[in-house]
Amino acid sequence: MEKRLYRSQSDRMIWGVCGGLASYFAIDPTVVRIIFVLLLFANGAGILAYIILAIVVPLEGSKAKEPKETIQENVVEIKETAAELGKEIRATFTGEETKSTTPPETRHRRQLFFGITLLVVGVLFLMGSFNLFSWFQWRFLWPAIIIAISLIVIFSARRK
Repeated sequence: MEKRLYRSQSDRMIWGVCGGLASYFAIDPTVVRIIFVLLLFANGAGILAYIILAIVVPLEGSKAKEPKETIQENVVEIKETAAELGKEIRATFTGEETKSTTPPETRHRRQLFFGITLLVVGVLFLMGSFNLFSWFQWRFLWPAIIIAISLIVIFSARRK
């Protein structure tokens, strides 16, 4: 039986790309996630690669037979997930509860991952402002904003 690449339904933060890649290569999904975050600093290649993989790679258990069907199915799922993530982020900052189909533990993991990612990016940008990294050109405003947002997300996730 041939080995196929699928987006994971069970091990996912957003669209299951990292979980699917980790399963395919038999490695820890956290390693794949870290690689995508690091690729973010390569002129945004991580974001572009993630989005392309989310559109092209079929979801685990997909019934689509043709590539065109797979892409259509994925685009619909991505749109729904993005709308739900937007509601979750809005609820995090406003403190309101949302009626979501996503299990609470998945929402909690997403918030924690999002918060930690923002914190790391903010710290790196702040260090770049002190010329510790010559390839960072941002000054103090944006890193402070990113760190503040990430702390809000992390602490709101921990309260639940």
